[in-house]
Amino acid sequence: MNLEEKLARIGITGTLYKLYLTAISLGGGSVTEVAARAGLARTTAHDALLKLEAEGLVKFVDQGKRRFVVARDPGILLERLESRRQMLEDVMPVLRSMYHHESGQPNVQFHPGAEGIRTTLWDTLSGDEKVLRATLSMKELMAEPGLEEMERYLTERARRGIWLKVIRSAERDVVPIWPSSQEHLRELRYAPNEHTLAMTCIIYGNKVCLISSARESYGLIIDSAEFAAFQASMFDAMWSLSTPSPQAL
Repeated sequence: MNLEEKLARIGITGTLYKLYLTAISLGGGSVTEVAARAGLARTTAHDALLKLEAEGLVKFVDQGKRRFVVARDPGILLERLESRRQMLEDVMPVLRSMYHHESGQPNVQFHPGAEGIRTTLWDTLSGDEKVLRATLSMKELMAEPGLEEMERYLTERARRGIWLKVIRSAERDVVPIWPSSQEHLRELRYAPNEHTLAMTCIIYGNKVCLISSARESYGLIIDSAEFAAFQASMFDAMWSLSTPSPQAL
């Protein structure tokens, strides 16, 4: 595979290829000079050079009444590819979620470490749901992601008008905080003493997030309508057996 074929793979083909290599070989020249050397009409060359400029491959330099074209360092090609790769990595979770949702296939995302736990937690606010079902293991949450991060999360949740129906185990409560509150859009119940909830689980739309202890340190997002419906039914059953917490004053 020659140079032209390789550059064509990343979109530098035809007129763009001719002009880019001409600009490199000249080291700099007027639009007319670059067009003539590439064997192209000036108007055709100018439009194509604007596309190369938008890609960051050449730049225009005005000197008096003349406009010169200067090729940028070819290393910009690697930077461009890296930038696109990073952009794709950023949007890939959303695209995969949409793909699996539309195709009816479940999607599982594993997020390791403390950052993974935070990513998983904040994903629960990413949909259009106005009520979250959650079992919170307070002892584990105080360790990771920690009280400060949880306070930010809960404040943002309430700001977005999202209610939280939450079940906790009394024995896992290390501090007496986050009671039932109309102001903070939160309804709290305590599970029966014989049921210890030692892991955080939040059900939102077609998704279920699971947050481990700091010792195992991971977050898990399962995007499955059937699994979310099953977990919601299990939550509702536990909710009916749990004891309401007094409202905050």
